[in-house]
Amino acid sequence: MKNYAIVGFGCAGYHAARAIRGADPHGRIAVFSDTGQPPFNPMLTTYYASQRLSLEGVFPFGTLEEVERELSLELHGDQPVLRVDARARRVETQAGGEDFDAILIATGARALVPESLRQGGGDFFLMRTLADAQGLRDHLDSHRVEKAVVVGGSMVGIKVAELLHRRGIQTTMADAAPYLFPLAAYRSTAEAIEARLREAGLKLVFNAQVSTIEPGGVRLVSGELLEADLVCLCIGTRANVELAANTQVVEGQGVRIGRGIVVDERMATDCPGVYAAGDCCEGIDLQTGKTAIIGLWANAGAQGDCAGRNMAGLPARYYGNILHNITHFFDMDFIGLGDPRLPGQRHLFQGKNYTVEIALEGERLNSVNIFGNYRISGILKSGLTKRLLDGGARLTTAQQGLLRAEGMSADFVELIGGDRAL
Repeated sequence: MKNYAIVGFGCAGYHAARAIRGADPHGRIAVFSDTGQPPFNPMLTTYYASQRLSLEGVFPFGTLEEVERELSLELHGDQPVLRVDARARRVETQAGGEDFDAILIATGARALVPESLRQGGGDFFLMRTLADAQGLRDHLDSHRVEKAVVVGGSMVGIKVAELLHRRGIQTTMADAAPYLFPLAAYRSTAEAIEARLREAGLKLVFNAQVSTIEPGGVRLVSGELLEADLVCLCIGTRANVELAANTQVVEGQGVRIGRGIVVDERMATDCPGVYAAGDCCEGIDLQTGKTAIIGLWANAGAQGDCAGRNMAGLPARYYGNILHNITHFFDMDFIGLGDPRLPGQRHLFQGKNYTVEIALEGERLNSVNIFGNYRISGILKSGLTKRLLDGGARLTTAQQGLLRAEGMSADFVELIGGDRAL
């Protein structure tokens, strides 16, 4: 009987456990998690904090007892993992150590908090864990808040700003970038979104480098103080790589780490028998061919599934993914596909109540921005991904029909891989 360890139990860990159990009905799967909760979707924190989602709703796979029973897991929630020894394939806790045939590191990521921001002595909230969401929710229910500042014009930041704004709080969003969503949006798209946000009453401050968070608000490097009764920090995440950073193998070679744990298409690290998946690891970015962190829920699930299969001896390959952001806020939809920083000639299509803008480098589709119509995002992502995988992929007849049904012109459909004759 094989002995498997999963360190961290989020989306990636759950899908790995399910894949292992599907391939090996009798193997022992030991899961190490110090959260005391079932797999949780961090992107649902704002929905819970705004009371638009129940507590049960943030756990998409059910309760811990249900998951344990479904997959016949051995849960270890009372002893945090101190170290993963890759040479021995050993997981060490305060209670001691144990060897395994295969180990998955799926420790996720945490909210990024630069130490310099703490120097002002002010309190702030984060929005990454269930405890973060509960803390903000409780504070809003028990305190009078008139002014708030959200630091970080991110996908999470805009949702936090929305929930504060809907509670009648005068809300400012501040970001060091020159415009909203710089890693997902073209400047033209961002400016259109910004205009709508300002009309709704949200104050936006860009090119605003934060110096410290003080008791009275947020101090910018310029010296300006953005007054606030409440501050929420949403400037990104940092991969939890510490357990892998402590691993040692023969001749001192360790698990390779960049911004995250580096893995190949099998989700394997440089250390045999040790895998990584989810937000703690760098998988393949299809657009660059290099490894990168792509912090998407679906990506974590696919990586976990691939890792689990390989751990159980079923050869599997995860080809990678592209940057992909989709969010709904202030009654608007924004979808960014691919890396908007890549070059390309811009083509703009304006439909009824929505716009689509793409960047084409020759025949290579590098990125897409959609503002106002989420229904076409799946088709465009599929087309972009297929082009990256085999170069000559065309949109299917059904896909072209759906795009035209949404009002996209024949010229535009042909431009992104359709056929003019249809």
